[in-house]
Amino acid sequence: DSGLTVELVKGKVIVNTFFARREERRKDGGMRFIREERKNAPVRIQLEDSVKAGWEEQNLTISITVVEARQLVGLNMDPVVCVEIGDDKKYTSMKESTNCPYYNEYFVFDFHVPPDVMFDKILKLSVIHSKNLLRSGTLVGTFKLDVGTVYSQPEHQFYHKWATLSDPDDITAGCKGYIKCDIAVVGKGDNIKTPHKNVLFGNLLLPEGVPLERQWARFYVKIYRAEGLPKMNTSIMANVKKAFIGENRDLVDPYVQVLFAGQRGKTSVQKSSYEPIWNEQVVFTEMFPPLCKRMKVQIRDSDKVNDVAIGTHFIDLRKIANDGDKGFLPTMGPAWVNMYGSTRQYTLMDEHQDLNEGLGEGVSFRARLLISVAVEILDTTSTEIVSSTEVQVEPVSNISEVSADWVVTIHWLPWKIEEFFLFGSFLEATMIDRKIGDKPISFEVTIGKYYTQGYTVITSHKYLSKKRESELIQQNSSEDEADDNGDLVSVSSSPPMKPVITDRNYFHLPYFEKKPCIYIKSWWQDQRRRLYNSNIMDKIADKLVKSDGESCYGYGSILMQQRESMGQQAKLIRSQVKRNTVRDKLKMVQNFLHRLRFLADEPQHSIPDVFIWMMSSNKRIAYARIPSKDILYSIVDEETGKDCGKVKAVFLRKGFGPAGWTVQAKMEMYLWLGLNKQRKDFLSGLPNGFEENKAPRTGSLKQVFQLRAHMYQARSLFAADSSGLSDPFARVFFSTHSQVTEVLSETLCPTWDQLLVFDDVELFGEAGELRDDPPIIVVEVYDQDTVGKAEFIGRTFAKPITKMCDEHYGPPRFPPQLEYYQIYRGNSTAGDLLAAFELLQVRGRAELPAINGPTDSDRGPILPVPMGIRPVLSRYRIEVLFWGLRDLKRVNLAQVDRPRVDIECAGRGVQSALIVNFKKNPNFSTLVKWFEVDLPENELLHPPLNIRVVDCRAFGRYTLVGSHAVTSLRRFIYSPPDKTQNNWASAGRPTHTMQDTFLVLSIPITRFYIFVLLSLSYLQNEEEKEEKKKKKKKKKGEVEEDDETDERMLDWWSKYFASIETLMEVYNKELEAEYDNFEDWLHTFNLYRGKAGDDDEAALDDDRIVGRFKGSMCMYKLPLSEEITREAGFDPNMGMFQSIPHNDPINVLVRVFVVRATDLHPADVNGKADPYVVIKLGKSELKDKENYISKQLNPVFGKAFDMEATFPMESMLTVSVYDWDLVGTDDLIGETKIDLENRYYSKHRATCGIANNYSVHGYNMWRDPMKPSQILAKLCKEGKLDGPHYGPGGRVKVANRIFMGATEIEDETDEHLALTVLKHWEEIPRVGCKLIPEHVETRPLFHPEKPGIEQGRIEMWVDMFPMDMPAPGPAIDISPRKPKNFELRVIIWNTDDVVLEDDAFMTGEKMSDIYVKGWLKGQQEDKQDTDVHYHSLTGEGNFNWRFVFPFDYLMAEEKIVISKKESMFSWDETEYKIPARLTLQVWDADHFSADDFLGAIELDLNRFPRGAKTAKQCSIGMVQNEAELPCISIFKQKRVKGWWPFVARDENDEMELTGKVEAELHLMSAEEAEKSPVGLGRNEPDPLEKPK
Repeated sequence: DSGLTVELVKGKVIVNTFFARREERRKDGGMRFIREERKNAPVRIQLEDSVKAGWEEQNLTISITVVEARQLVGLNMDPVVCVEIGDDKKYTSMKESTNCPYYNEYFVFDFHVPPDVMFDKILKLSVIHSKNLLRSGTLVGTFKLDVGTVYSQPEHQFYHKWATLSDPDDITAGCKGYIKCDIAVVGKGDNIKTPHKNVLFGNLLLPEGVPLERQWARFYVKIYRAEGLPKMNTSIMANVKKAFIGENRDLVDPYVQVLFAGQRGKTSVQKSSYEPIWNEQVVFTEMFPPLCKRMKVQIRDSDKVNDVAIGTHFIDLRKIANDGDKGFLPTMGPAWVNMYGSTRQYTLMDEHQDLNEGLGEGVSFRARLLISVAVEILDTTSTEIVSSTEVQVEPVSNISEVSADWVVTIHWLPWKIEEFFLFGSFLEATMIDRKIGDKPISFEVTIGKYYTQGYTVITSHKYLSKKRESELIQQNSSEDEADDNGDLVSVSSSPPMKPVITDRNYFHLPYFEKKPCIYIKSWWQDQRRRLYNSNIMDKIADKLVKSDGESCYGYGSILMQQRESMGQQAKLIRSQVKRNTVRDKLKMVQNFLHRLRFLADEPQHSIPDVFIWMMSSNKRIAYARIPSKDILYSIVDEETGKDCGKVKAVFLRKGFGPAGWTVQAKMEMYLWLGLNKQRKDFLSGLPNGFEENKAPRTGSLKQVFQLRAHMYQARSLFAADSSGLSDPFARVFFSTHSQVTEVLSETLCPTWDQLLVFDDVELFGEAGELRDDPPIIVVEVYDQDTVGKAEFIGRTFAKPITKMCDEHYGPPRFPPQLEYYQIYRGNSTAGDLLAAFELLQVRGRAELPAINGPTDSDRGPILPVPMGIRPVLSRYRIEVLFWGLRDLKRVNLAQVDRPRVDIECAGRGVQSALIVNFKKNPNFSTLVKWFEVDLPENELLHPPLNIRVVDCRAFGRYTLVGSHAVTSLRRFIYSPPDKTQNNWASAGRPTHTMQDTFLVLSIPITRFYIFVLLSLSYLQNEEEKEEKKKKKKKKKGEVEEDDETDERMLDWWSKYFASIETLMEVYNKELEAEYDNFEDWLHTFNLYRGKAGDDDEAALDDDRIVGRFKGSMCMYKLPLSEEITREAGFDPNMGMFQSIPHNDPINVLVRVFVVRATDLHPADVNGKADPYVVIKLGKSELKDKENYISKQLNPVFGKAFDMEATFPMESMLTVSVYDWDLVGTDDLIGETKIDLENRYYSKHRATCGIANNYSVHGYNMWRDPMKPSQILAKLCKEGKLDGPHYGPGGRVKVANRIFMGATEIEDETDEHLALTVLKHWEEIPRVGCKLIPEHVETRPLFHPEKPGIEQGRIEMWVDMFPMDMPAPGPAIDISPRKPKNFELRVIIWNTDDVVLEDDAFMTGEKMSDIYVKGWLKGQQEDKQDTDVHYHSLTGEGNFNWRFVFPFDYLMAEEKIVISKKESMFSWDETEYKIPARLTLQVWDADHFSADDFLGAIELDLNRFPRGAKTAKQCSIGMVQNEAELPCISIFKQKRVKGWWPFVARDENDEMELTGKVEAELHLMSAEEAEKSPVGLGRNEPDPLEKPK
């Protein structure tokens, strides 16, 4: 992994690579980049932590809803669904005698593992028939996929998808049924978005691009042999063993284990062998394409106590297959794969054992394994096929015994071995940690198993120096002729050398004139072609990143056919880029880039990676890993590795976690890897002065420079102290020099404004090269502590702009511009640095440009950033609105009583008034204060504004409570209204973002304008009428609708269920997310205290929040035009915050409506919960404990709660859902918090939603105590608008805008007109904004112990009414609908064409003893049977038999409600909601054995096909083509009679007709049924006559 990340910097895509890349230095100019472009491109080098994001443990939750199963193969079964992830299993309840069970059960699995481990876990759904306590049941079918497949889906979920079941023991059997389920993987901060209600169902659970019909396939993994295994036992053990056995045997017993799709295969164990040969294959049988992406291949050491992994390799099947037209099945090898892990020295307790298991980046080569992978699609119809999916291990022939024709076709034979030559030179070693600086240090380079361990022999070390060059070159040229004379000895380590001090913290090695070199000869299979292809792809990707798509075409000839489509795509993208499509195209290009990088990663390794280790007193201290393809040489430029024959910066690090953040050393290295016979080229890329020059030398070797580091400021730094702040200083490293800035105390946004000058910097190399590609500058930011060592905050990298002696110091390159550099701390960002760097060549002092700093500087020896580089300043005024402080936590165990807020920006600031008694009133007495400050004219360079809250204690002491840094003041910049344009909507307010500035033009009122409005509304009305007409037309397969709905039947729930159309907004997120947190004028700033945490678990930012400051800012350039201040009613004390309400305490009635909760996290052992609601506001708390809902994860509460509160003291509303427990305390499931104060004061009017229409009574009654006309008048008065003026003909005028209302309404026309204006309030110039409609919001629930992971969602809304206004009416009733009692009467008249099952005893004729069973789904215990029609010879049966099924039904949800105890031990009844389905089955009665099941039909009572008039017309098509037939609903029709088919599956799993039944269905309400009772069967009352 090259640690590649792509980011956008000022509109350019920049690639962060692991190493700073040196520019191409090819003499033949092959792929030379435009140097100007390289110079100006910001350097982005991120030193990635070796613990990548994928290897840190995280909280992950997998939630699975098993909705139902259909078409399960088997007769009359009792199915249970088992959900299995890894070793965890959970089961649904058992459903009796049905092969289409309905469960709707929700399961949650919690894991705390690294994502990489999680994504390889297999998720398995299986259906088991008749499982109970005594028997395990029989498996019907399973479905498998890995968690990574789910995570890679949009929103990390599959929603309402059908999983296809197959039988692992019989792959010839075909589909065994379907399970409908939802699967979601939720990490921290992910919220589960439920897709819109109208999702198309009937789609299979498969990722995009996978064919619907998957086939069975065999996956053959051939394991040939391994080599280079490390020693696995200590030398002591070897000696003991030798004493006993008398021989020193190899002490490793390796075997190979392959894991794929949840199955495991092992080879045999090869005893005592470092070069084991297996020649075995592991065969998996799995569906193709598989839904498990990776195969895990491990070499393990067999041991009696416990087996340990020697090395692990993952094979990504997507990388060895191609699904295109010219594609191929997964195919790999035979190829060697290299395994990396912990170091090769054996210790009994290996601290890096995880690396050998494949977790994390390996720090050393472990072994290489020769394997191949092949896939064969199976023909399941053939007879000799093995039908089981058990893993098989079989021997295979040795690779050298394969037939001759195979040899011809594959020209890179695995045994064609070439000698490779690796050359490396250490040009510079700096930034060596002071802890190891006192001992001699050497460097060791290894490639695979090739290295020598002779660090002590100094004589053989090669140096690169001016003296020895000619010898080296001569030696090389003689080497070409006499390649085998062996006079070049492999040397893999540099001589030990004592470091020299750089500054207090770091050392460097004195490599000045003489640079140590290493040589390693190694022997590998010559498979360079693969790495060359990979390099070509990488270079195309790099060019795509650096310029545009155009430069990709040049390589078309080199690429293989499968890349053709990408070339076409690139051309297409180029041609389609327009201004408005840039963002989409950028997304396409990034997708394109992702594909290129994916293709570039070569799955078939050949040459192992190179490791560079820093050694001190024979201990390994730090390492760097360099992919061998990056330094591989080729005579074709495009194929050469990007770092081959170039000098590059390499950072050595320790390894894991925070330990890996401090760099142990920074190296400047030159590396070259190629065939030994190409060795003459290995010095060609060295800087000038290090190569043989026949002509007299022109460039001097040593150049002297002065480096100027202009350190202006940093922002958003990591909080390293317990106060929540830091005392930062920066240390700048360049070559062997280092300097520090001054320490600024207690800030996260230091403005150092300091110039660091590095004199006499000596750099080695040719002047031109140094100009275009200077070395890297490393800047590290530390937190100064009074005691102990400074703490590391983060690091960034930069390249200086270089000026040579002969260049002019002036535009466009000089003086350099300040730039932002991202500071990294491990993997996470830790702030930004604003700085500029220039490198000036020195010949004589006089030539250097002068440093012209500001004249008024009184900072002693500290030089400020000079003019021309420092920003140009202007005078700004910043007004601050101080509203109040909320929820301040204790400081040092003492409560905060008298807080004050200090605002500071660029050294100036203002203090708020003191809050005298925080408990009594946490608001400020003086609302607006201001201060003036000099700020840069360029908005991007504005310093942050710091908010600090202090508590004033006795004796004049101050304690810091918390702080907040506003990093961007952009959203608070005031833009004056533009008088030239007629009333811009956005004028006179701080502009938020570009998107918010909608332009609403107020057109002067003319006939034309009114006509436009009228015609628009007319068109809308016409469209609505058309829509209604369309809806009325009956579509095929839909239920015939009754349009007349009874007004008395409607209630709030009718509005809720219909809300998807028009009546009410149902937001599937929080209201705050929809309305920008209600920060239209009042902003909330979180105050932080305490040290920031590095890992997610230890200290989350949420835990550091110690309170909130409410207020706002407004900044503007001085002087301000007088027009604004002269406006009527302008209050100079309020500045720009005119017409904001006062902040005195106010009493409010808060009404909380809780509708329902969904997908709650199970809290009980049975996988359910007994939820109830708790509402907290201030000190008052309402518990609805007695109304808990038993065993429900989707409870419907339907409750309204009234509370009185006083803002601002009680403004944080907490709505919690608890789990009721019979014994012990109740557990919190999750909670959500709502800041009511921001809602109350918001201009969006979030107190009570505006209804869609105005009604005085009924279910849609107007809820607000203020009528629409009063609300409109109040809004106009507050906004100083003219109006409203109500005119004739349904018109109303507000601020020179005219609105039209419906005229056909007789009563209270004004209210309807006012409501029309309110609904379009955002169109009003200057003050308009969207008013909140009547709504229901959906809020996620969180648990404090599992931060960021959703525990369910709650649907609710809040109304607020000030107590000094007229009281609102009683709360509307939203209590859950009670189910209605119905009785379904089913008369079974006759059957026909029933299959004949038995043979007559005497005559042997076919016959059946027919009877019919029936029940409603979910009420199997209420099964009813007809009597038996004996000896039917034709399949005809006559019954005249009545079934009676009473049931409770919810009309709106179309579900039957059943309440029953789950088991005899249950405390109370559980309510189930089940679709209304009637099942009828036909059976053959037997006297002595079990009855035989013949066939069944299931009718969905809401939509089922109309019965056929006669038995002849009744066919199997009524079941198979149900979707295309007109359907009816028994709830609309009430009574229906006809013939329906019975069906069953035959041996081939095909549907077949097994009979027909004539039935009559009659639905009655309970009251009607009571009036006309009937008997069961043929009993009184209203008996049916006996059939003749």
